[in-house]
Amino acid sequence: MAGMVDGKVAIVTGAGSGIGRESARLFAAEGAAVLVTDVDEAGGAETVDLIAGAGGEASFLRVDVTSEPEIAGMVGAAVERFGGLHCAHNNAGISDPPVDFTDMTLESWNRMIAIQLTGTFLCMKHELRHLLAAGGGTICNTASGASFVPAPGQVHYTSAKHGVLGLTRQGASDYARQGVRVNAVCPGLVDTPMLRRFMASDPAMAEVLPTLPPPGRMATAREIAECVVWLCSDRSSYVSGVSMAVDHGQVLR
Repeated sequence: MAGMVDGKVAIVTGAGSGIGRESARLFAAEGAAVLVTDVDEAGGAETVDLIAGAGGEASFLRVDVTSEPEIAGMVGAAVERFGGLHCAHNNAGISDPPVDFTDMTLESWNRMIAIQLTGTFLCMKHELRHLLAAGGGTICNTASGASFVPAPGQVHYTSAKHGVLGLTRQGASDYARQGVRVNAVCPGLVDTPMLRRFMASDPAMAEVLPTLPPPGRMATAREIAECVVWLCSDRSSYVSGVSMAVDHGQVLR
């Protein structure tokens, strides 16, 4: 049986660990050639090794999503190395320790917005240029539960992730008639190295885990990746502009 994205080419940003790594691995397992990108060269190389070890096809490129020339080069590299581009998972992101709204520094605000929001915009801009010229394709952005409800002590993150939904809806609306679908996944708490670092920076987070609703655990990165690859596949061919909460109903409680 053919994989969900058999014969396609995918880009995954922030693929050196966590959700991005599992997304890249699943894209490859489901038949895509994957351009793995991250600023973490060691992590990105490890992701490529994991894919190659499982019989998949992948290549690594160091990309800083705040650099428009690097993003333009990323799209060009996918086309040059694999012969095209069909799917993109814009996932690169950062986390910061919680801080009161009134204590948020402009430096922290600008850095978060540059990576989480402007970086997603720049990726979409250059991915869309290629997809439109090629006759269509799919984009999935990583948003967050904080796209729906505020994350305490995270005014910059909450604002950026609300903005990612705006970008997603704009892209879906603008290019629906040109064969391009744009969606977003909105994870809740996901067991990733980044979240573990965030939890270590905020002792109050240790009190949150026992209160999680059923099934009483964080999501795995693979569970988020399953949704990403499905949204980028032809199996979701009538789905666009969706902000998919992947949080076991956490935002409902």
